[in-house]
Amino acid sequence: MKRFVKLIFYIILIIFAIIFIAPLAYAIYNSLLPLDKVNHIVPLSFLSLDNYKELFTNYDILNWYKNTINMAIITLVGQLTTSLLAGYAIAKLNFKGKRVIFNIIVVTLMIPFQLLLVPLYIMVAGLGWHNSMLSLTIPFILNPLYVFMARQFFITIPNDLVEAARIDGLNHATSFFRVVLPIAKPIIITLTIFNFTQSWNAYLVPATFVSNDKMYTLVVGLNTLKDTYFNRLNLTMAGVVMITIPILLLFLVLQKYLIEGIATSGIKG
Repeated sequence: MKRFVKLIFYIILIIFAIIFIAPLAYAIYNSLLPLDKVNHIVPLSFLSLDNYKELFTNYDILNWYKNTINMAIITLVGQLTTSLLAGYAIAKLNFKGKRVIFNIIVVTLMIPFQLLLVPLYIMVAGLGWHNSMLSLTIPFILNPLYVFMARQFFITIPNDLVEAARIDGLNHATSFFRVVLPIAKPIIITLTIFNFTQSWNAYLVPATFVSNDKMYTLVVGLNTLKDTYFNRLNLTMAGVVMITIPILLLFLVLQKYLIEGIATSGIKG
């Protein structure tokens, strides 16, 4: 009976794995086909990298990659810095108004970003940041969700460890960088994956704040490959693969830390 239950469990896992992998497999397969063979089963001799060559030859995809990487790195550094410092301060320091600040952070998590988009656009346009990297990065260097996650992680660190560092003569800043930060690797990697994935796949903000094709990010630029009726589906699928592969590689390399970071950031409230 036990083996039968285990067999059913594995069958269900395999079914879900196929469901999740199928869209990527579909995109990869059709990205290797000529247009007249899309959605057809063909011999391996029909498969080629011509669609990828066309992307690099006829489109400014390298510039789109550069803009996306710049946006992802700048927001990653900014959000890691603000989230870790703010999360540590709320979790371990005693100061007036700490509870109020934490409650404000929790409340902001409930506000849909779409409600903030128009006033944010007006502010960005007023500052003259439209069509610049500033508009894609500076407004997003603080993320309340990541501050919350960092705080949840830091409260799991024993206070005795921090107090021991203070007794040894370290101030709050030094004890944070020399004692706490080295053991915060799981939450740092978790926030890195979340932030990088969010920035890499962002469409709403770049499509709203940028109209100059020189400032297109990868998602916005590749979105121009399709026309209204997806007449170049093979080229579109090649773009989908090029967007997806970097994120998959990042996840595969860091997945064990991601699970640990999520677990430790949700233990205590």
